[in-house]
Amino acid sequence: MDILKLLVIFVCIIIVIKLNKTLYISIAAGVAATIILFGINPLTALRLIVIGAFRKDTIYLVLAFYTITFLQRMLEKRGHILMAERALNGLFNSRRVNAMVAPAIIGLLPSAGAVLIAAPIVDNAGGDDISKEEKTFITSYFRHIPESFLPTYSSVLLALNLSGADMTAFVVGMLPMVVIQFYLGYFFYVRKIPQNIGVPESRDRMKEIKKLFVSLWSIALSIAIILVFKISVHLAVIPVIILSFILNKFSYKEIKPMFVSAFETKLIVSTVVIMIFREILTYTGVIERLPDYFSVLPVSTVVIFALIFFFGPLIAGSQAIIALGMPMAYAAIPDGGAVLLILLMCMLYISMQVSPTHICLGIITEHNGTSFIDLVRKTMPVLITFILISSVYCYLLFLIF
Repeated sequence: MDILKLLVIFVCIIIVIKLNKTLYISIAAGVAATIILFGINPLTALRLIVIGAFRKDTIYLVLAFYTITFLQRMLEKRGHILMAERALNGLFNSRRVNAMVAPAIIGLLPSAGAVLIAAPIVDNAGGDDISKEEKTFITSYFRHIPESFLPTYSSVLLALNLSGADMTAFVVGMLPMVVIQFYLGYFFYVRKIPQNIGVPESRDRMKEIKKLFVSLWSIALSIAIILVFKISVHLAVIPVIILSFILNKFSYKEIKPMFVSAFETKLIVSTVVIMIFREILTYTGVIERLPDYFSVLPVSTVVIFALIFFFGPLIAGSQAIIALGMPMAYAAIPDGGAVLLILLMCMLYISMQVSPTHICLGIITEHNGTSFIDLVRKTMPVLITFILISSVYCYLLFLIF
């Protein structure tokens, strides 16, 4: 009955998503379904909602999203992302490097609109040597590589929080997969682009390196502080914001609007509702009972959750499947650690590159005048190869660790 109830909750969330409602409304529907199906007393449910909304983990996640978005606004204000692209031109004089690295650098910004910043760069790099469908794939694919592992993204932060896996172990363990992601994109499409960019290579390479450093130091420093000192994201980003304010000579007039614009209401409300959902789901005790249910199945539990994290995002989106699936995965496989998280996030990442719930895909296909089906078709060779490689990689990690 527990499994049946969970399926009903999952279907409820999917139905609401399909009705074009926001993520927080969809998860709220899942919360309501959980309360009803498990017969939770209204007063108890209210208490759990308050606990889930105001617990330390929830507050820290909200602060993380807010401070990262604030830093993003500062980068946009000073044009540092576009400066990084021009520095790459001067350093490598390579259209291929621009097509791959520039979108990835822009992808350091956790914003759906960032894909539109990458689009003209890829268009210029590709020229007439690749089709617009291939340009669409390259723009979207490389822009999202940082989203697969960096703890500046909401999905990664949420997954780390719900799994309890070590952040540094996860990020370091994902690096080989990041290399594979770059190589697959290069092998299938980018290598069709001629190397030379058509402009003289910069004679002052140190000047270009300096531009690249000026553009990206704040992001790099934030990530380094998080990984080295293993502190909460907001505690790492706040001093970087203060340092950027001083070094980039921001005025109070420039900074003031950012205090409001950095508060992305939908993201923050969705995060709070997801944490409430986790609190209520944990209270039911179903998560603790899952290992007993999965132990009788003829298929490996790891494989089951890998499939859930691949097919789930296709219909429910990344945050919804993380919210529902991650606590279950670690209840069923309590010793999964960082290796299990690497596997699940690999499946989720590549699934989101063909998911109709992924807003960036809709933005880039509309911008480039291509269809969603064309983008999926171009993604399939990379998707299949990545699934095979990441599965073998994680299997080896499981054997070793």
